[in-house]
Amino acid sequence: MGQTMSWAGKPVLVTGAGGFIGSHLTEQLVQLGARTRAMVHYRSDGSWGWLDRSPVKDGVEVVAGDVRDPESVRRAVEGSEVVFHLAALIAIPYSYQAPSAYVATNVQGTLHILQACREAQVQRVVHTSTSEVYGTARAVPMSEQHPLCAQSPYAASKAAADKFAEAFFHSYGLPVVTLRPFNTYGPRQSARAVIPAIILQCLTGDVVQLGNMGPRRDLNFVGDIVEGFLAAAASPRAAGRTIHLGSGRETSIRELAEQIAQLSGKQVRIEQEAQRVRPSESEVERLMADPTLAQELLGWAPKVSLAEGLRTTIDWMQENLDGYRAGAYAV
Repeated sequence: MGQTMSWAGKPVLVTGAGGFIGSHLTEQLVQLGARTRAMVHYRSDGSWGWLDRSPVKDGVEVVAGDVRDPESVRRAVEGSEVVFHLAALIAIPYSYQAPSAYVATNVQGTLHILQACREAQVQRVVHTSTSEVYGTARAVPMSEQHPLCAQSPYAASKAAADKFAEAFFHSYGLPVVTLRPFNTYGPRQSARAVIPAIILQCLTGDVVQLGNMGPRRDLNFVGDIVEGFLAAAASPRAAGRTIHLGSGRETSIRELAEQIAQLSGKQVRIEQEAQRVRPSESEVERLMADPTLAQELLGWAPKVSLAEGLRTTIDWMQENLDGYRAGAYAV
């Protein structure tokens, strides 16, 4: 398997395929000709998340299940050569309220994926981490050797999942690569994330309410992140490694809000709202990736500028406002 591998006819599984990044990745795999199976979270109404509206949904084998259930995971993994594991609980504010749920989905669920992939002799597992596992940067840019410091229950659950992936590589030789995307954004993202939250408020009112505005983030467009996932699956040198997907640039939340307002053509007042502020010891002040390893091992670097990505996201949200709840704070 090399970085120029052909996806045509290759059996692949994407967990969390109905979500933000997962749906974009699933669509790209279908377009590349992969035999794509999508595991979506079971819902009683039969919804496939974002795949319901996907132009390629007829080219996807969709299986509904729950990563917390090992049997549904085994059925989903069976016959796959490559597994992209994106299913997770990701909202940081809700993790303060329901930490046990994050352990069940993010830790236990990942263990089920790793066990099933080992049993099925999957050729490559791409496990999704997050830059949140580091906590506030001790130095920037942040390499993969930066110490872990979980400042939220969400971050703790993801760090534990990452360590299970690492253990399965060393203990059983499972060919797993862990990707740590730094703050992904783009069309379809929930308004619980800062960029769509700002855009929604700009498009529907004249006040933008935020939590802490000083934190700085390394922001990356979803299309670039998808390319990083594909490269990680193809690279023979990536197995057993943890790799950052980031730009090596940072933007403060206030600067971000000002830029979005300008791109939206809106005059807005930017305010802090108490319910959006993280606990003081939990706020991650600064995250900025060192992208060197991704360039060396994957031949990957982001191509979409922040301004271009924000314009695309604003335009998409303008056309899909009916899918968002204006005036509501999404935890």
